[in-house]
Amino acid sequence: MRLTSSALQNDQPIPAEFAFGAPDPSQHVTLSANRNPPLGWGELPEGTQSLALICHDPDVPSKPDDVNQEGRAVPADLPRVDFFHWVVVDLPPSAAQIAAGEFSDGVTARGKPGPSGPRGTRQGINNYTDWFAGDEQMGGKYFGYDGPCPPWNDSIVHHYVFTLYALDVARCPVEGEFTGPDVLQAMAGHILAQATLTGAYSLNPAVPA
Repeated sequence: MRLTSSALQNDQPIPAEFAFGAPDPSQHVTLSANRNPPLGWGELPEGTQSLALICHDPDVPSKPDDVNQEGRAVPADLPRVDFFHWVVVDLPPSAAQIAAGEFSDGVTARGKPGPSGPRGTRQGINNYTDWFAGDEQMGGKYFGYDGPCPPWNDSIVHHYVFTLYALDVARCPVEGEFTGPDVLQAMAGHILAQATLTGAYSLNPAVPA
């Protein structure tokens, strides 16, 4: 099983076109095009009835104390946690690709609607829902893809792991609104194979990706 992209190379920088935030010399970061990257797959195992796709960043600071604070830096040795950027289930295996911008094209304040997605898919809530909680202009439920926007003062490069799962069920056993951890739990025992593609991104000019 393989997962590929015409725009992403494994362990290489992600183009800003596919990010939520882009570097800005005057204010550190500005909103970017936030398009989902193109993805393709092949060599699926026999018996594959649907696919699930998850993108997560395992390098998110576990404490927000120093995040995006002038004159401070997020230390490299700070423990890190997962941040889910995209959760898709019930993806038909026959299509063999997702086009750039098909699932996300631009930043949507308060989040894109869901869980219904393109091609009969269902999309989970990503962690921007938590990040913007309480923000009057941006707070809401963020379904689908919203790309990288790591702290502009982080001391490390962030990695974005796209994982495609081949499942032996046509419908992933989650209902209503769901998250990345919900899908990971629901897929247990149904995964035939999986493939990953990892990109890197940084908004800190002192720490290029």
